[in-house]
Amino acid sequence: MRVLVVEDEKKIALLIQRGLRECGFAVDMVHHGDQALEIILDHRFDAVVLDVMLPGRDGLSILRALRQKCHAVPVIILTARGEISEKVEGLDLGADDYLAKPFSVEELIARLRAVIRIRPGRSSLSERGQERPWPQESHASGSSAQATSALIGCQSPRQRTSARRAC
Repeated sequence: MRVLVVEDEKKIALLIQRGLRECGFAVDMVHHGDQALEIILDHRFDAVVLDVMLPGRDGLSILRALRQKCHAVPVIILTARGEISEKVEGLDLGADDYLAKPFSVEELIARLRAVIRIRPGRSSLSERGQERPWPQESHASGSSAQATSALIGCQSPRQRTSARRAC
């Protein structure tokens, strides 16, 4: 499995790289935000570990650009800032997981394995016809489920997938 690590702190990047390689991952690294988006779009990765605070383009704008281009590579956000609002923003932009520094490389590896299992490579489960219904939809009628979603200001995974298919 090939992972791109986008981290400007070289000591942290090297620790991540060493841990991932010991577990059999192929690891590429980039330390600047401006290079990261181009590399992700030009190469195939099974997952990306993306720091938020980078020189040049920040991690959240990279994530936003990837999802606007309908690029489905799994992304784990890695950052020193752990405020709930920032986590929510990153997840709402399309991050698959979020890990605050300091962190355990062992936990990062477990989270990578999980996001790769859920959405291997560049195609999501829904794009391969294996989408599972959102649990709330099986217990509520269509109109009440939509009303509940509207009330709390969110969409089900199925509704988000339909929006992504429009890309």
